[in-house]
Amino acid sequence: MTVTPPLLSVENLSVAFDTLQGQVQAVDQVSFSVNPGEALGIVGESGSGKSVVCRAMLQLLAANARVTSGRILHNGRDVLTMPADELSRYRGEKAAMIFQNPSTHLDPIMKVGDQVAEGLIAHRGMTRPEAAQKAIELLETMQIADPARRAGAYPHELSGGMRQRVMIAAALACEPGLLIADEPTTALDVTVQAQILALIRQIRQDRNLTLVLVSHDLGVISEMCDRIAVMKDSRVVEQGPTAQILRDPQQDYTRNLI
Repeated sequence: MTVTPPLLSVENLSVAFDTLQGQVQAVDQVSFSVNPGEALGIVGESGSGKSVVCRAMLQLLAANARVTSGRILHNGRDVLTMPADELSRYRGEKAAMIFQNPSTHLDPIMKVGDQVAEGLIAHRGMTRPEAAQKAIELLETMQIADPARRAGAYPHELSGGMRQRVMIAAALACEPGLLIADEPTTALDVTVQAQILALIRQIRQDRNLTLVLVSHDLGVISEMCDRIAVMKDSRVVEQGPTAQILRDPQQDYTRNLI
């Protein structure tokens, strides 16, 4: 029987931050893998290292962060050693990320349609009119009403839920196979949160996306993910199939989260 290799494999990853108070270990020997088409949930309290792991997957760490050990393999290529041109193609074409607060990641003085079109021009070689039309289609796919008009709006003119949909549209414009979602619904009210999660679930199914979803909410993770990795104090303390972790957690910390 042929065994499909993981799409993404994080191996013994350690990340430290240089601060005025000295070195802070944010991620310590973290390992996990994600198979093609699978959804992995990374869960843990604030400060456990979840977001740092995700940012490392795209080499988006802060300037004072250093990877001190480990590899992050995407289809066998180590993201951490990719040259700049390959890394640029990897971000957007093969992997993309959506963040907790779209307001800090959307350009406030740029129309949202242009922000969705940017990647299509850079990675797909589309002309500006072609990319603008495709951006409208993507906004419609994200269930944004009157997408042609909304494409001409600025981020501050949209609701929080619509800004999150715009960010998802921009992330998925070039059809990457891997989507990393870092607490994408935390800043939204409960009703909009459910809508965004349903949208991500539908897109994942339609595109056979591989998903890494970060949350401190095990309820969200249990609905969305096939497997769970539990992080505490910069380490993965438990991981396994979602049903198994929820039914029979091995760690006291996981029991408390549940």
